Amino acid sequence: MIFRQITHDDLGCASYLIGDEDAGVAAIVDPRFEIEEYLRLARYLGVSIAHVLETHNHADHVSGHGRLAAATGATIHIHRAAEPDYEHEPFDDGWELELGALTVRALHTPGHRPEHTAFLLIDRDRSDQPWAVLSGDSLFVGDIARPDLAIDETDGAREIFRSLHGSLLTLPDACEVWPGHLGGSMCGGPGMDLKVASTIGYERAANPALAIADELEFVDRALEDLGPQPPNFEAIVALNRGPLLTDGVELPPLAPRQVEQHQRSGALLIDVRTDVQFDEAHVPGAICVPTMRAGFGSKLAWIADREQPIVLIGRDDEEAREAGQLAQAVGIRRLAGYLDGGFSSWREEDHPVARIERITVAELRERESAVQIVDVRERSEWAAGHIPGSLLATWHDIDGVPDGLDSERPAAVICASGQRAAVAASLLQRYGASDVLHVVGGGVGTWGRAGGELVEG
Repeated sequence: MIFRQITHDDLGCASYLIGDEDAGVAAIVDPRFEIEEYLRLARYLGVSIAHVLETHNHADHVSGHGRLAAATGATIHIHRAAEPDYEHEPFDDGWELELGALTVRALHTPGHRPEHTAFLLIDRDRSDQPWAVLSGDSLFVGDIARPDLAIDETDGAREIFRSLHGSLLTLPDACEVWPGHLGGSMCGGPGMDLKVASTIGYERAANPALAIADELEFVDRALEDLGPQPPNFEAIVALNRGPLLTDGVELPPLAPRQVEQHQRSGALLIDVRTDVQFDEAHVPGAICVPTMRAGFGSKLAWIADREQPIVLIGRDDEEAREAGQLAQAVGIRRLAGYLDGGFSSWREEDHPVARIERITVAELRERESAVQIVDVRERSEWAAGHIPGSLLATWHDIDGVPDGLDSERPAAVICASGQRAAVAASLLQRYGASDVLHVVGGGVGTWGRAGGELVEG
């Protein structure tokens, strides 16, 4: 039997190649948009990809099912309730697919979305009991799925509770759990683990959400812990429902003069270098979204208008092209190109640059009375503890100079670690704040641990 997990680290997604080497047949479960790794693995293992299985219409990333079908002729399978607009074979609860000695059995687990289905894996050469479940977005390591991406959130939470207790938790304790997402994905909660797998028995014993036996209490807890919805999830679902996407977007190289022309015409400039490099020097008006940090695609989706052309600026061409792939993974396809030669080409032609001052938390405490402090964390984090007198402006909601901020006075931008503050500082500068400071090397928690006052509420 063949079993391989393939992760997309930026989005926290997991897909799977499963099959039978002796039979020479395989299937891909929940493929990402970049399909080269699946094709390489299939050639290496000597199998043909004959099937593509989707647990649901994904809301956080663009599926590669169209590209796989075009490249291999594979049949796409998804639950009947998904109602996609592409050629496929629908299935219902209990449907089975034979891949040599491997049997894949559909286990309908609605909640995250009405069509959501987990897949039981049965190795008939060993046992007629499932040894693993590909749990998709129903059950994660340490957490459960969010219920608000398709239907009323209360109804979704009820469905998740029933899918967990009526289906998944009835599986044997030794059954392995291989989820569709790892820690960092927006499809789960803060308890999601970076571990790649678990077991039903361990999750039953250690997953806090599964310890709640009362449905009403479960619903209340699930809704209480909800984070912000992915910004373009409806657009991504629409892309995944079809018609099939079979091609990527060409990303042309642009000379500095062409970048300027695109910017004057309304393009959004995204600088994907590290925040250190960005703060030292960047194209005026560009936004800092580093690819070196996890979650590039999710951050980009928060701040980019899908209809606005985007120009990518990297350290070099390879970094910019990689960012282009990550952008397409979240449905951002209006890519005007990238700065050819990286940011060095901009400097070599002596174009103007902008800078952002970096200060530590200790330095902020020394300058507290002279600056405005802008807290760019989520509202729930703010309520748990914030610096007195600071202004809340959640990073992904910044679309101008926030109310209450004097754009002529120094503004120190702080989060929990400095990562979200990097994006927010560049946004404030773009929208006209004249003296922006990026707080690095920690954040609000660091302030509190050093003896600084924090207030709740």
